[in-house]
Amino acid sequence: MTDRQPVIVSCGEPAGIGPEVAAKAWARLRARLPFVWLGDPAHLPAGTAYKHISHPSEAADVASEALPVLLHGFPAPATPGQPAPANAAEVIAVIARAVALVQAGEAAALCTAPIHKGALHAGAGFAFPGHTEYLAHLAGGVPVAMMLASEALAPPLRVVPATIHIALREVPKAFTPALLRQTIALTEAALRCDFGIALPRIAVAGLNPHAGEAGAMGDEETRWIAPLVAALRAVGFTLSGPHPADTLFHPAARARYDAVICAYHDQALIPIKTLDFAGGVNLTLGLPFVRTSPDHGTAFDIAGQGIADASSMIAALEMAARLGAARRAAARA
Repeated sequence: MTDRQPVIVSCGEPAGIGPEVAAKAWARLRARLPFVWLGDPAHLPAGTAYKHISHPSEAADVASEALPVLLHGFPAPATPGQPAPANAAEVIAVIARAVALVQAGEAAALCTAPIHKGALHAGAGFAFPGHTEYLAHLAGGVPVAMMLASEALAPPLRVVPATIHIALREVPKAFTPALLRQTIALTEAALRCDFGIALPRIAVAGLNPHAGEAGAMGDEETRWIAPLVAALRAVGFTLSGPHPADTLFHPAARARYDAVICAYHDQALIPIKTLDFAGGVNLTLGLPFVRTSPDHGTAFDIAGQGIADASSMIAALEMAARLGAARRAAARA
């Protein structure tokens, strides 16, 4: 790979497994997919071969021999499993710096290592529910959605929860026609522009068990979800649903759609984490730049033990590079 705009990886929570899976990903990918790690090299696993660079464009020249590192200093060392409050502000600053590099055209895409929201809130007053919402803020408050994708499954699975980090009791109020319409539009645009699917097929899951069973288990499906799906289908969207969520994720069902929109977080994430826990990728839809991340958290319980699986980080890097290249090709066309 000779692209002078590599993927940039924000370091995430230093006390988690982010530095370990980044180092393991470099060892696997090296010159095949050069990337830049933005963080403090003191937080990398002992013995990691790394080299300071001054600009992302230098990554391709050094990646075969060492992990390219853009230095971002942190005030405290990293103790595995024990986030330091003193480091919280710099974890946030790294994300903002990485976004600025991508938006300036100095990196092709952003791949974020996991953060720990509680640690950031306690240490720096982080006011966002997660990465997704903070990235939307940095991009100017654009509407976004979260897609979890596994390209390793056959057929592939791409899930988009319409509501994300809220309590289950709040879902029926937050899951509105306006939100579902926006989520469908963001998903359709991403499938066309980033995944190159000319006629995206989108399935919509019902909110209630058995998709409400004709009103016997809830009326949202008959009252507004089905009419909205029909209205969007009439203006050109290839939509189906609402479907019972418990029959949407086996292989024969997945063959009938390119992505499925779910009503709430666990309805979407349980299937993909069950079917491909190690290889799922988180992708933020709606941003003016490509952002992916591994589909796991900081895993404090195994941090520092050298046993973390880098498969999801590798898949996230590969997807970031591929989608970043697609966006650049579209911009040149």
